[in-house]
Amino acid sequence: MRAPPASLLVVVLALAAVPNAVSKSTLESCASATACPALLSYTLYADLKLSELAALFAADPLAILASNAIDFAAPDPADHILPAGLPLRVPAPCACSDGIRKVTAARYVARAGDTLASVAGTVYAGLTTPDWIRDSNGLPEDAALDAGTTLFVPLHCACFGGADGGVPAVYLTYVVAQGDTVPAIARRFRTTGNDLMSVNDLATADVAAGDIIVVPLPACASSFPAFTSDAGLAVANGTYAITANRCVQCSCGPGNLDLFCVPAPLADSTCSSMQCSNSNMMLGNFTLQMTSAGCSVTSCSYGGYMNGTILTTLTTSLKPQCPGPHQFPPLMPPPTSSFFEAYLGPSPVPMPSEGGIGPQVAGMAPTSSPPVSSSPPPAHRLVWALFALSLVANLLW
Repeated sequence: MRAPPASLLVVVLALAAVPNAVSKSTLESCASATACPALLSYTLYADLKLSELAALFAADPLAILASNAIDFAAPDPADHILPAGLPLRVPAPCACSDGIRKVTAARYVARAGDTLASVAGTVYAGLTTPDWIRDSNGLPEDAALDAGTTLFVPLHCACFGGADGGVPAVYLTYVVAQGDTVPAIARRFRTTGNDLMSVNDLATADVAAGDIIVVPLPACASSFPAFTSDAGLAVANGTYAITANRCVQCSCGPGNLDLFCVPAPLADSTCSSMQCSNSNMMLGNFTLQMTSAGCSVTSCSYGGYMNGTILTTLTTSLKPQCPGPHQFPPLMPPPTSSFFEAYLGPSPVPMPSEGGIGPQVAGMAPTSSPPVSSSPPPAHRLVWALFALSLVANLLW
């Protein structure tokens, strides 16, 4: 078990919504003004359009779909209605504010009947606290909310250097639910209880409903130059990210932690050129040529977004074997039920290389067509089918 980060703080915050109860929260102290990509685990409190959910967190609707490996090429995604109780991961920039890592972009317009406790506990599902909202907006202790008041809503997040045990990671803020245990949370997110305890500096495996912890998710990290607008981009394993003004999609996994970027499904004539210089290759394309020394791989890779320009890089490397076609994380159709479980890919394992000679071109990400099952129907269905056939035969006889 690795040592907890030096910047880790575990604090106890009073829950205004639950008298005489306290919750523990993992906070990361900070000094740098640089933000990092983070994820927030969020359960919808009501039926919401995707655009309404995005407005709550000042997020891009397509980015929310991509972060959950939900088909982001579906028509009219912003108007899609998401059901209450649906668990999702919301991408958010994790900034440094008052020496603590927070999401500082969220704004909420109060409605009639809202209280600080209901905004914190219901609307934002416990990702913040009434005290945080009160202090951040300079409200007095007993302040009532007037309908139409715009609130700045700080939310818990963490960066921890974008790594966990030396492996690139994106940190997910998770609010412990009733009945949760450290082992159960670890199983859900494909990690270990020891790692969760270490990351959150937990002396014991005891957690309670309302506690706010962070979960490291294996990720693909970028190496874009600091002058690009998407420098520091990281994508959780098994998911996607939309960048370059919605012109480029980047994916991570499922077989490795190498970031792979191609033109996005919605890329159009407004997007800048995605062709590599001195080449007829487009972003995401690669060619293979077998030589006596191994497989020569030439690829056109994404290098970041700067002032409306998509940067590309043409590289050639020599590998022992030619790699097979790129595999994209599976995409799911937009959920219509709260029984949907957000996809979290397992920690990747190296995939065997496939031999091959000649040009190979990477394609676009798959659509969300669910796999067709080849397994036989359940036994009880066969019994009913035989019974129905027998009844029809008797009637005809």
